[in-house]
Amino acid sequence: MLVSIIIPAYKQEKTIRKDITNIYKTMKQTRWNFELIVVVDGFLDKSYEQARKLKKNNVTVIGYEKNHGKGYAVRYGMAHARGDYIAFIDSGMEIKPNGISMLLEHMEWYEADIIVGSKRHPASKVWISLPRKIYSWFYYMLVRVLFNLNVRDTQAGIKVFKRKVLERVLPRMVVKEFAFDIEMLVVAKYLGFSKIYEAPVEIKLDFTDNSKFIKGFAIIFDRYVRGMLIDTCAVFYRLNILRYYNETNKEAWTKFRLPRKKKNEILNNNSRKNHKRLLARVNKTSKKIKVS
Repeated sequence: MLVSIIIPAYKQEKTIRKDITNIYKTMKQTRWNFELIVVVDGFLDKSYEQARKLKKNNVTVIGYEKNHGKGYAVRYGMAHARGDYIAFIDSGMEIKPNGISMLLEHMEWYEADIIVGSKRHPASKVWISLPRKIYSWFYYMLVRVLFNLNVRDTQAGIKVFKRKVLERVLPRMVVKEFAFDIEMLVVAKYLGFSKIYEAPVEIKLDFTDNSKFIKGFAIIFDRYVRGMLIDTCAVFYRLNILRYYNETNKEAWTKFRLPRKKKNEILNNNSRKNHKRLLARVNKTSKKIKVS
């Protein structure tokens, strides 16, 4: 069984090589066959160049010039994934990569459709500021009220999906940035994939220069928080008012378009000699999950 792990990266030039190496070494110690797909969400720094320097047979680096948001990056990576299980984990190492193996084992134990890494799981080890805890609790309550989703933490940047779930969910996706996690889970539940469970993770959240949130209780004024709330309400509107995710609205589903220069931006990190072979593989396997 093959596991595809998507690693979205946004302005991570200082850590991206270390991030990929740590995830790679962790997975090599597990029983899983795997591929890593690094998606550089916009050529805004040297993240792409740094990631390309790694020479691993089962590590692929892809990217595009303009920043589109984390949701777009994850979806872009999933469109190229070959695995039976498809996971994603945030770059930046806030989440310990050994959590991937834990989530995969939970997939087997529970015969799950989706496993969600959860900061609120009793076995999780989490270092987080008080404002983030308060924000996380209020957001959890909002999600519970709006969607009756029995998941205590939807926003930890690590999740695993069965391939068949994504094949049905991805064509319906709209959100590209803030609340794409919520949309994926809500649409999956709506389509009958009810086996959604939590697994413990080890996370250390900080507010360094690389953090997307502003510090302290000023977090409530952060544009990311506002974006999350707006996108979450939009998912509720599409689900319950527009009935957008229904099969009868197939013609209205937002078309997901890969960047035009896709072929020129894909690299097999093993060597340039294998570049054409990778392109052929991507062109073949990317058809397996239709995203438009």
